[in-house]
Amino acid sequence: MSRKAGILLPIFSLPSEYGIGTLGRAAYRWVDFLNDAHQKLWQVLPVGPTSYGDSPYQSFSAFAGNPYFIDLELLCDQKLLTKDECAAIQWEYTSKKIEYKILYDNRFSLLRKAYQRYPMKQSLNEFIKENAWAHDYALFMAIKDSQMGKSWQEWPELLRNRNFEALAKADRDYHDDILFYVFLQKMFFEQWENLKQYANAKDVQIVGDIPIYVALDSADVWAHQEYFNLDTDGHPTEVAGCPPDAFAATGQLWGNPTYRWNILADQGYSWWRERLSMSFELFDYVRIDHFRGFESYYAIPAKDKTAENGCWRQGPGKDFINAIKDRFGDPHIIAEDLGFLTKEVKELLQMSGFPGMKVLQFAFDTRESNNYLPYTYVKNCVVYTGTHDNDTLHGWTLSAAPEDVRYAKEYIDYSTDRGSLERQLIRVAMASVGDTVIIPIQDWLELGSEARINQPSTLGRNWLWRMNTGACTSALANEIAHMTELYGRYRIL
Repeated sequence: MSRKAGILLPIFSLPSEYGIGTLGRAAYRWVDFLNDAHQKLWQVLPVGPTSYGDSPYQSFSAFAGNPYFIDLELLCDQKLLTKDECAAIQWEYTSKKIEYKILYDNRFSLLRKAYQRYPMKQSLNEFIKENAWAHDYALFMAIKDSQMGKSWQEWPELLRNRNFEALAKADRDYHDDILFYVFLQKMFFEQWENLKQYANAKDVQIVGDIPIYVALDSADVWAHQEYFNLDTDGHPTEVAGCPPDAFAATGQLWGNPTYRWNILADQGYSWWRERLSMSFELFDYVRIDHFRGFESYYAIPAKDKTAENGCWRQGPGKDFINAIKDRFGDPHIIAEDLGFLTKEVKELLQMSGFPGMKVLQFAFDTRESNNYLPYTYVKNCVVYTGTHDNDTLHGWTLSAAPEDVRYAKEYIDYSTDRGSLERQLIRVAMASVGDTVIIPIQDWLELGSEARINQPSTLGRNWLWRMNTGACTSALANEIAHMTELYGRYRIL
């Protein structure tokens, strides 16, 4: 793999006049900026439709796209909406944060108008035929609307258990609603494909992100209950999470149902192969969150309120990796291998050949020894200054333990003559032996904690940050391009 560099920026963080980043004009300008900055990669977060809490890692579908990302101006170009209709809604109280309640209250009614004016409704049936997941997802969302948004575990028993006659009746009763949700997917994928083609033509490849687990309240679990550890009423018997550690005294309780890996294995991991196939259509590279769960995963009794009483269970391991390689050859997968790794996890990662992750912020944590210091890096890895779960670099310099910041300064031989501490840490990442470096845009912009994307185990203040229009200047592009060339991550042929 040749040396390369990229930038992490979620779709929702792109500038927009309509409350949230979309697949429209600002996304194309962002690709132009990446090209000018000699960045080969644009990493995004999961792009599925979000549920309660607005986390892209808790989605109503592992296959569908987020309707919020459908660009309204592009719908205006198709004569499906008017600019006056789009401008009539006050999309934000402040331009600095995403207002999800405003989106929830207004976006779908506007998209309904676009659907009603869509002249090619027959093509929606073709979309369903070409995308086997689309009908289950659209039916799931239509029923959920009829049930006032309740989780599918609270639906009437016949719908919850997917009784054939009940589903046939729902198909008839909610026919128009089903087509509306299919329309949203068709618009999302058309806009996405156009943007991806543009990016690839500009020599920019897109790095996607998929969580290892899916949300309990999702079309995937409802439609494939046999693949998950559920009781007869659809409630999980155990859920995923992490055990207690120095960062979380009672562990992390994610709430996602765990897989029945034996059932998935008996079917050749067909559901996972379909999921990855869709991901490789969307993205050029796929980062799989919590890769260690394929070797062994932490299972917590579903009734528990903390993760303290969980236990480790064996994952599918090499059998799963071999099945993926048999289907996709040598796929462009990035393994999120952060945290405490056992010998077995390290062996599985090595066997897979997938690059793992190195996060520079973790290198200077004086509380524990780790393998994130740059001198431990191998070529086959992806180096980050931080991830979406970290504070920004600038925020870290202000909030980290003073001894950690002192350690970082001593390690990199920090000098005020060489610019800010943030720039010097980025330079260390760029100069490392790792084949790939991806820097969050907030670190290039030297933004503080106000620009943090997510603080794990908290609700109500995450997934909100938006980049200001004009933040990425030509001067910044030139600076990034120069550093990228300096450390052999871009070569002009």
